[in-house]
Amino acid sequence: MKRYIVLLRGINVSGKNKLAMAELRDLLSSLKFQNVKTYIQSGNIILDSDETKSVVCEKIKEGITSKYGYDVPVLARTIQEWEKAVKNYPFSLENEKIVAFTFLDKSVEVQKIEVNGIKEDQYKINDNVVYLYCPSTFADTKLSNNLFERKLKVTATTRNLRTTLKLLELAKT
Repeated sequence: MKRYIVLLRGINVSGKNKLAMAELRDLLSSLKFQNVKTYIQSGNIILDSDETKSVVCEKIKEGITSKYGYDVPVLARTIQEWEKAVKNYPFSLENEKIVAFTFLDKSVEVQKIEVNGIKEDQYKINDNVVYLYCPSTFADTKLSNNLFERKLKVTATTRNLRTTLKLLELAKT
């Protein structure tokens, strides 16, 4: 059995794609995933499965579509991949309110994209993660999921430092 950290994009955001975490846990258990845990209301899941990451993502995506009618992007990482993403963060971790990780559904070779007006915000693309350092605040940054999806031709979902570290902690327990 492998333990996965699974991220759903666009769940319970601005009243869209409402999905109670208890219902989500029940759905995932019915799909034969083991030790299912969720964290906060935004589609953060920890689960165990004998399946590959791609099969896990596809089963979850199909299950949510079948039960709720939502077309929700699903990304998964192993604990080792998650640890590597955290370890490789290239900017200061001093102010957790301006640190985030944008997880991509596939690896990219591109290391820089053209983004106008990012002020003092910084990003670094590394394989299947974009590291964000946004002193302008996340509400004001141009470095959004939509931008990375459009420029890199990927699916992206972002988690702040606190959530990223908490998911790792929960996955290791």
